[in-house]
Amino acid sequence: MEYKSQFLATRRRFLRNLGMTAGLSAVPMSWASSVFAQEELVVEGPPMPDIPATEVAENVYCIVSPWGFPSVENQGMMSNVTFVITEKGVVIIDSGASLQIGRMALRQIRKFTDKPIAAVFNTHYHGDHWLGNHAFVQENPDVPIYAHAKTTSAILSNQGDFWKSLMERSTDNAIAGTVVTPPNEIVGHGDEIDFGDTTVRVHFYGTAHTPSDISLELVEKRIVHVGDIAMNNRIAFMDDGSFLGTFKAFDALEKSVPEAFWIPAHGFPAYDLIEHNRRLFEGIYESAERAVNEMASPGVVKDYVLEDERVRYYAPFVNGFDENIGKYASLAFLEAEAAAF
Repeated sequence: MEYKSQFLATRRRFLRNLGMTAGLSAVPMSWASSVFAQEELVVEGPPMPDIPATEVAENVYCIVSPWGFPSVENQGMMSNVTFVITEKGVVIIDSGASLQIGRMALRQIRKFTDKPIAAVFNTHYHGDHWLGNHAFVQENPDVPIYAHAKTTSAILSNQGDFWKSLMERSTDNAIAGTVVTPPNEIVGHGDEIDFGDTTVRVHFYGTAHTPSDISLELVEKRIVHVGDIAMNNRIAFMDDGSFLGTFKAFDALEKSVPEAFWIPAHGFPAYDLIEHNRRLFEGIYESAERAVNEMASPGVVKDYVLEDERVRYYAPFVNGFDENIGKYASLAFLEAEAAAF
């Protein structure tokens, strides 16, 4: 596959350069031996402290990240790592923000099972959801890493290096040693991957949080991992996304999997996760629509948003609300303005 070839070539170039820097002769290496033979030469950041996994359903576990943006204190741990123990092995949904976080997740997995890592899924291209891929490739060099084509393309072009650099700067190099490890298998809407007693069905409904968000349904359990399309007590980052696209995704998911249990990549899983996210987002977007319809100045959009009773309800307990609501109001206004023409 083209993406996998690019991935392997990138890793081989990295490891050849590493060998030359260390004064070693560059020798051809296989996919597996290249990972294990030379990565030990890389200076690594400190281990990530353990965060115990929470069992959210039978054989479904979530390592719930504390609230926060990447920092020295949290070592980049800002996104949940979810794993499912299946007949064919362990399935990872979003691998964390570093090699160290991925290894921490592996330690938690081994408290429950010694089954091999069967697959990794990356819900989108923001680095807190996939930089941990490196740890799972070390554990199983042949592991398939699934993502939407746009996610893989973004990581291979600019998002890979961007997010690695961002995490390094934000954590004072706590993620040192992490190698950009892109997905190597492409999935799209309706695809199903069989893990014996567990079927993972892919949902993709266009731009929501990003242009490439996939939600992953555990078919037999009526559980859906929604990535960052919906979050628990946090406003989803919308700089790459769309309010209207998010509403479309909510509608489609609720229709496709009625009465599902929703797992977010930030915060705790809940049956009413989408309901609460919808109310908050509608409060923001419909207030921005009102400003557009009244031809109000963009400068007053935030006031309109803060007046909305739905927004006022969620403001006290949504993490990051005060720091980010102005930006979200502006993004909603721009989208509502574009939709009006």
